[in-house]
Amino acid sequence: MMRQLKYYIACSVDGFIARKDGSFNDFLLEGEAVNDYIESLQLFDIVLMGRKTYEVGLKEGKTNPYPMTKSYVFSRSMKESPDEQVELVSENAIALIKSLKNESGKDIYLCGGANLATTLFTENLIDEIILKVNPFVMGSGIPLFGEIIKPTALELINSKIYENGVVLLNYRVKF
Repeated sequence: MMRQLKYYIACSVDGFIARKDGSFNDFLLEGEAVNDYIESLQLFDIVLMGRKTYEVGLKEGKTNPYPMTKSYVFSRSMKESPDEQVELVSENAIALIKSLKNESGKDIYLCGGANLATTLFTENLIDEIILKVNPFVMGSGIPLFGEIIKPTALELINSKIYENGVVLLNYRVKF
């Protein structure tokens, strides 16, 4: 069976994953939703992220924010990885991801990068979109996808409402 690529991302009610400067920590809530997220990381053995997403953790000194997985950072401008477990990908991203999906193993976690998500969605490589919707309106910022994407039907396969107002929505992409 082919691995699933899951775009699992926290966002505001109005669909922004970060402020324009890339920051997001001030609107993420604590509690059961965070515990569930940490527990869900066991479902993945590969993490994909764009350079800007990676740099958020890097600024805090985290050279590998997901040490329990193999991490790939997609960037045309970074020249070398500061961590041996983090592989930089500057070309042939689509071919690499198709190859990773065909390998045996756990699912693949796309943790961020609106531009990377747009590229992968356009190539029909994202199997599920899991939104952790925080009860917060950001007003402006970085949207779920970096560019306009094609209208696509989604099938709600799971949902959970937390006491603090966070809503977890798990959608299967219908190609």
